[in-house]
Amino acid sequence: MASRKATRMCLNGRHILYTAPTSEQTNTFWAAISRYFAELINGGIAKKIETTRELYCNTEHGLGKIKAKTAWNADTMRGDYADYLIFDEWQLTSEDAWDFVGAPMLLDNDGDALFIYTPLSLRTISHSRAKTLHAAKMFKEARNKKDWAAFHWTSHDNPYISRNALERITEDMSALAFRQEILAEDIEELPGALWRRNMIQYKQPGDLRRIVVGVDPAASSTDESDHTGIIVCGEGTDGVFYILDDFSIRGTPAAWARQVAKAYNEYEADKIIAEKNQGGDMVRSTIETVDPSLPVRLVHASRGKLVRAEPISVLYEQGKAFHAKPLPMLEEEMCTYDGSGNSPDRLDAMVWAMTELTHARGKAFAAVA
Repeated sequence: MASRKATRMCLNGRHILYTAPTSEQTNTFWAAISRYFAELINGGIAKKIETTRELYCNTEHGLGKIKAKTAWNADTMRGDYADYLIFDEWQLTSEDAWDFVGAPMLLDNDGDALFIYTPLSLRTISHSRAKTLHAAKMFKEARNKKDWAAFHWTSHDNPYISRNALERITEDMSALAFRQEILAEDIEELPGALWRRNMIQYKQPGDLRRIVVGVDPAASSTDESDHTGIIVCGEGTDGVFYILDDFSIRGTPAAWARQVAKAYNEYEADKIIAEKNQGGDMVRSTIETVDPSLPVRLVHASRGKLVRAEPISVLYEQGKAFHAKPLPMLEEEMCTYDGSGNSPDRLDAMVWAMTELTHARGKAFAAVA
């Protein structure tokens, strides 16, 4: 698809930059381009520079150009120019490649961009926080954006796949694998996770009886995947619980302590609940360096994360827990954490805060260990 699109655009005098995150993908694209233009190259109408993966073609619309490049983030994208940009396997490319390089590159000539992606395996997403859902997010937004278009094809739409082979392959697939691999759906929930997207509902709180700030301190301030989860929760006078805000941050202990104080003061909270497993009393002392008057209660995780979180998920199922506004990073952790992979910082902080609120109400099923 990408090679044929690039060929048509080049013959219309456009300058195309094709990018993919691996050299194998770039090689496949370049081999196809070389075949398509073979006769024009032999006839002297087109010129190919193999070392830089560039092709130039004289057309009635001007000089067309195609360049193929292996690129996966903003840094590897820099230094090139195009008025038609193709991101292949976009789900494996860093989002900053578009934000910081791709989009600005197209401004001069009001260029266009094509994003091609295959939905990521939820297991891949769960095991690497660096793998985000930016491709799926862009696809959703494109359907409602002016000047954008979104297209979806399944394996059944591919005329080059044998119908009989496709039928045999799908016989032994699970329902989830069929939806991901054959129907090419973006699955946003992970089997084994305690939350599903439709369990998360939004409601503005009325009067609140109590407000607490849950804190799950980062084990490291240098690991890009390790944030300090800081979630504000409240209990309404209507007996309903609310997740109010997400102040989570990646930074030094001093930085996240200031963020905790900010959350506490902004929401006029009653208490700060923080896990002490990482550093013990260091968590309390760090927060106290910002404001010694902040009331901090340290809790110890003697049970697994899913065991602690399960009673809170039940509140969602019962319609007793709502989000005051969309909290996408927290909600992603809720719906994709199955007990494996990186620690869900925001989810842990939310569970600590909600457990404190329900425990104070005498809810035996949510007692803090």
